[in-house]
Amino acid sequence: RWVKANTRMPVLVKLTPNVTNILGPARAAVAGGADGVALINTINSITAIDLDLMAPEPTVDGKGTHGGYCGPAVKPIALHMVAEIARDPQCKGIAISGIGGISTWRDAAEFMALGCGSVQVCTAAMHYGFKIVEDMIDGLANWMDDKGYARLDDFRGRAVPNVTDWQHLNLNYSIKARINPDTCIRCGLCHIACEDTSHQAIIYHHDDGERRFEVVDEECVGCNLCMHACPVPGCITMERVDDGSFRDWTTHPNNPMRKQAAE
Repeated sequence: RWVKANTRMPVLVKLTPNVTNILGPARAAVAGGADGVALINTINSITAIDLDLMAPEPTVDGKGTHGGYCGPAVKPIALHMVAEIARDPQCKGIAISGIGGISTWRDAAEFMALGCGSVQVCTAAMHYGFKIVEDMIDGLANWMDDKGYARLDDFRGRAVPNVTDWQHLNLNYSIKARINPDTCIRCGLCHIACEDTSHQAIIYHHDDGERRFEVVDEECVGCNLCMHACPVPGCITMERVDDGSFRDWTTHPNNPMRKQAAE
């Protein structure tokens, strides 16, 4: 409020991610009359320990402290917090400037699809110089032309209505992994990933000296892990197999509070 009372310039409040709920400071900014919010700032972190000095890196005279973590790794956190503000009724209409791991035109487009009117680039510029921004502008313009978007506002915020809470997801939705035998290179990474860290839904066959991998639909939960582990693009895909019906947690038989939730 003091800043707004003493300047004619627009005031954007930069929000820290080091909170339990980003909506607290965002709503405070709105209540204080801010013209917008910018997020996220860096994340408190210790990135490494020097095992010779036994101190956090970088060390200053043998000691270290926390630093601000940024770059591509923080992008998912930033997208989540931007989405929370964009769909909050108390923050409706507040301008949002997206920050956090924006390195490509696609990153910028994703933030804008969640309601950002502008994005900011730092780490990528440190690596590649300011020319990276020109490359991002060109890439974004080409994508917009392909999609038929004439202005940023044509797609800004369009992903927000599709962000929901977990209890409203369709629990009847079911997908299963499908392995293309024609493109499979028999490396076995899908089997290892599923067998050791997921649902043991990919079995291994050894037929006439050749390895073959098969998905057991009864065990597959559609987690996508095998698809991400596979080194061959498009070899493993996910096929929808449910009947198209809808039931979320608020009405699901396994929910002991389903009647109250439904009401």
